[in-house]
Amino acid sequence: MTKRSGGRILIDCLRTQGVDRIFGVPGESYLAALDALHDARDAIQFVVCRHESGAAFMADAYAKLTGKPGICFVTRGPGACNASVGIHTAFQDSSPVILLVGQVARDTRERESFQEVEYKQFFAPMAKWIGQIDDAARIPEHVSHAFHLSLAGRPGPVVLVLPEDMLADEVEAPVVPAHRPVRAAPAPADLATFRRMLAEAKRPVVIVGGGGWNEAASRDLQTFAERMDLPIATSFRCQDYFDNRHDNYVGDVGIGIQPKLAKRIADADLVMALGPRLGEMTSQGYTLFTPPVTRQTLIHVHAGAEELGRVFAASLPINSSLPEFLAQVAALEPVTAPAWHDWRGEMRAEYLAGLKPRPQPGPVDMGMVIEELARQVPADAIICNGAGNYTGWVHKYWRFGTYRSQLAPTSGTMGYGFPAAVAAKLTCPDRAVICVAGDGCFLMTGQELATAALYRLPIVVLIVNNGVYGTILMHQERHYPGRPFGVELANPDFVRLAEAYGAYGELVTETVQFAPALARALASKKLALIELRVSPEAITTARTLSEIRSSH
Repeated sequence: MTKRSGGRILIDCLRTQGVDRIFGVPGESYLAALDALHDARDAIQFVVCRHESGAAFMADAYAKLTGKPGICFVTRGPGACNASVGIHTAFQDSSPVILLVGQVARDTRERESFQEVEYKQFFAPMAKWIGQIDDAARIPEHVSHAFHLSLAGRPGPVVLVLPEDMLADEVEAPVVPAHRPVRAAPAPADLATFRRMLAEAKRPVVIVGGGGWNEAASRDLQTFAERMDLPIATSFRCQDYFDNRHDNYVGDVGIGIQPKLAKRIADADLVMALGPRLGEMTSQGYTLFTPPVTRQTLIHVHAGAEELGRVFAASLPINSSLPEFLAQVAALEPVTAPAWHDWRGEMRAEYLAGLKPRPQPGPVDMGMVIEELARQVPADAIICNGAGNYTGWVHKYWRFGTYRSQLAPTSGTMGYGFPAAVAAKLTCPDRAVICVAGDGCFLMTGQELATAALYRLPIVVLIVNNGVYGTILMHQERHYPGRPFGVELANPDFVRLAEAYGAYGELVTETVQFAPALARALASKKLALIELRVSPEAITTARTLSEIRSSH
């Protein structure tokens, strides 16, 4: 061992752990690490972002796409606070993210030093672990722990706090082997009980979601569904876990669930929850499944033992990662002449019947926009979005066919979509990447256009511009009809904004203009933005603003 700075030891450890990309905003609190990254620039790409929230969102998207921890590096105080929204997003999405935060020098702590924050308190509700490294010789130990913990059980974010003077210390430190993910597997007795309970069911439903999945698990899920002829539903914003075009897919269980699907799940005699926590969105406000004992017989499979029994007392709780569990159930003996064949077929027919968009008021119809998008964009395109009522058209009418083709926050975080698209195009340069963003959502992280321009990323962005915070307006009209307040937006000329960054830009004010505009955007082979002027009257996929207002 030779003496190296803490910053160099840190970067050497990241290289050993297989890190090839870091998203961040440079800061003076980690200059020693930046200097070490200069020498490692051929092995690790440092993606320079324009805001720490964007950097953290990118790390989350990278983690979702690769299954590896996404790395985000930010400076102390404001930088860490800005990144916290992405850490909360990763926590609720069960994404393995490691946030590296510069910190004030050790001898100035607890004096409210310049930009000082106590991170162990600040991040406690939204991270699996917050560790501060005060001894540079322990950097390998802490980095190894961070990688193992971010992936273990229910994946999630970890925060490592790095005092700036510690990063400058020169010490000897060992090389630690690369992390080896440890995953729980189902016990043989649990598999036997699972098979028996399934064979006794007449109206079973499978709901899949949560973190820790991979492409092999998605394939095994399809094999399991086909062999058992089971209806597969996906939890909120996990629609890409199962091919939506497959005969066994019956819809998503999230915001705006199809009423017929909700009734089927309520009437099911067996619910197999493979991966989701069955949180507020999936449970429809804890009404579809009533805690602590559900009306339906519940089998709950989750990688985190702490999640089993946390809200729902399942008839059969199984602590297992989903890849290990699905690999084994895919090989189970099929149920002979299952009683639910017609049940599954009816659910599929109900899902298909709901795919035809309802005509929307206003000059631009988002249902027809999504249909045209499907005609022109490859089936394996990665679709990214943030939060807002505009996402309803994507979730309802886009049919996700490839594992990891949906990047969207289960926490309902605005501003997620475009940074996720940047990470997606960097990570999967050969796949088409489409960001759909509301006007309010986009401008929360729209400055990352500069990041996309810097790295020359040919992303296509669709700005759904209705001039209001649509979700809030909808809720106001539901609860306080005729009294909208605080929801109007003054927007820039989005086309000129895109052009200012060197991107292709085009305005669409009528539905018929969208098809040629999309073709031109795709043909430009560069960063492209299409602004869609939609009416605020088209507030949801199912009801107009006037219909909501008049229902009171």
